[in-house]
Amino acid sequence: MHSLNICNDYNIRMKREITAFDQLIAHNIRPSVQRLAVMDYLLTYRSHPSVEEIYNALHPTIPTLSKTTIYNTLNLFLEYGAVQALTIDEKQVRYDADCAEHAHFRCSKCNKLFDFPQPEFTEDKIVSSGFKIDKCHVYLTGICDVCQLGRPLE
Repeated sequence: MHSLNICNDYNIRMKREITAFDQLIAHNIRPSVQRLAVMDYLLTYRSHPSVEEIYNALHPTIPTLSKTTIYNTLNLFLEYGAVQALTIDEKQVRYDADCAEHAHFRCSKCNKLFDFPQPEFTEDKIVSSGFKIDKCHVYLTGICDVCQLGRPLE
């Protein structure tokens, strides 16, 4: 009976999760097979993937998909605010479908990105100086807990 409750809880949570179709419609983006596949990947794999990672994951199931299509799709998503681009990694841009304000931590050893709640800081000095804040990105780098302990990555 216990495992049935866990399964029911999981199904309830999944029904509340936004689908790729819902995400595109919410941002006034016309769904297509490629757009749905890219958005679904971003919503399913919260690893902040690069274009290369998205391409490698989707190309086997959509052989006509090109990197150019992925770049164009991600640029469209950025234009409509459906994703955010992360430039925490100086070698490549990573993408995040979670557009709520939050900070990112990059492990300089394993290169993984992690989400953290946005740290609180006072904006009073900035605003009182006449600046208007539209968006704030907080990028942190260091060594993650797994790499500090020398445990193998999952």
